[in-house]
Amino acid sequence: MQATPLDTGSQTRPDRNDDHALVRASLGGDARAFERLYRSHAGRVHGVILRLVGMDRARAEELTQEAFIQAWRKLSSFRFDAAFSTWLHRLGVNIALMDLRGRRNEVNVDDDVIELAAGGEVPFCAGERGDLERAVSKLPPRARAVLVLHDVEGWKHEEIARELGMAVGSSKAQLHRARGLLRTTLEAA
Repeated sequence: MQATPLDTGSQTRPDRNDDHALVRASLGGDARAFERLYRSHAGRVHGVILRLVGMDRARAEELTQEAFIQAWRKLSSFRFDAAFSTWLHRLGVNIALMDLRGRRNEVNVDDDVIELAAGGEVPFCAGERGDLERAVSKLPPRARAVLVLHDVEGWKHEEIARELGMAVGSSKAQLHRARGLLRTTLEAA
């Protein structure tokens, strides 16, 4: 596909039935139908991947492309009892999480520093979107992943723990730490 993940076209997002019809057509070999699915959903998939990889736009674009390649390959496993967007979004998140797992050796902020910065638990603070996105991108990868999946995507700690290979308590602790680091970063801005 030649369109970039940010090129979502001028179409509005199709409803569930439209998506299901496009999936059926794609399964029959209609590449244009799959292109319409891509254009309808690439922006949202790219957005969540971008947050998970820490605002690395080039990496997010690569992973978004990978998500759609995998979607094409696994399209026959899609069950029509759910929204295609949910299935695709989950596939994109899983690809980003696999990428994060592969980068576990990347330099992280020391846990003691995170603990000191966390202070008390505060609600996910809203601020100017750009400041917030930059602050989220500076979080250590696992804390960032937990924060995005829980506070932005609405996942439960049990789901996050299973996907990231950690205990539920660790997921909760990472969320607490991520929120504290965000608060500290945003207060300093």
